[in-house]
Amino acid sequence: MKAFVIDQPGKTSIGERPEPTIGDGDVLLRVRTVGLCGTDLSTFRGINPLVEYPRIPGHELGCTIEAIGTDVPPRFRPGQDVLVHPYNSCGRCTACQQQRFNCCRENQTLGVQRDGGMTELLAVPWEKLYTSERLSLREMALVEPLTVGYHAVTRGHVTADDTVAVFGCGAIGIGALAAAASKGAKVVAIDVDDLKLELARKVGAAHTINSAAVDLHDTLESLTDGHGPNVMIEAVGLPQTFRAAVEEVCYAGRVVYIGYSKKPVEYDSKYFILRELDVLGSRNALADDFRAVIAYLEKGEFPVDDVVNEVVPLADAGRALSAWDANPSAVTKIHVEL
Repeated sequence: MKAFVIDQPGKTSIGERPEPTIGDGDVLLRVRTVGLCGTDLSTFRGINPLVEYPRIPGHELGCTIEAIGTDVPPRFRPGQDVLVHPYNSCGRCTACQQQRFNCCRENQTLGVQRDGGMTELLAVPWEKLYTSERLSLREMALVEPLTVGYHAVTRGHVTADDTVAVFGCGAIGIGALAAAASKGAKVVAIDVDDLKLELARKVGAAHTINSAAVDLHDTLESLTDGHGPNVMIEAVGLPQTFRAAVEEVCYAGRVVYIGYSKKPVEYDSKYFILRELDVLGSRNALADDFRAVIAYLEKGEFPVDDVVNEVVPLADAGRALSAWDANPSAVTKIHVEL
């Protein structure tokens, strides 16, 4: 079968791999749509510390069941469209003992620590599948990236009484914006790209700030009666946005970090103490996040065609990834169709 492979930093190919076999509790999937994500871009750039080469990427998946093992429940059937929960967990570490399987110490994510789903066929345990009678394959492939933002909003304990500001309107930030808006919060989107800020309004942002064009602090103060947002969510991964999240959040506020800063971040520690801040990390997503995003997308209000701004066949995946590397601000989401 054909598979898209990142052979080494900056180099990709379409290779041949053996077709997978399934055990009694497994499902054989025909992969139909795969989203390329920021993790895949980092792998292509050679800056993903979790990856060994060569690596087949792909964990944002819309698939059709090809065959099922003998122990698979009858609610799964050949020809049914499904999406995949791409993380696994050990069940033994301190995170798993607290039911926080998303940050398992031994987590292996498809396409990152192990080969992913940008292949014609993929075998997974049936417990990793979610179904929906309403979602298209493209929407199914959007569920996983949106869950990452949803999980961050859950970590921040966002309610309808909150003002929530989100740094970054890429695919992950869009998920956080949508999740916060769905909870009734007043949502503020922050980016340096007006087109992405336009998209943020379509998913529920009440206010947008181009931080390259206006003073961020003054604008946030004016939107919050001088208090600052109740929750700041960082989905960029830059030292300056890491610091700004702490500097701009209100007293007794919550800061949630999704992005990975590529460099060390220095803080003035007085903000943590004087404001008694809750500073939280957010990684991956839980089963409840997947179910919440599926229900959200089933309403049919999410601007899928605006978020997925390029769709390519498998043969063009390498070209699309290379073009994204050259001009990252031009891309929100690339889908590869097999």
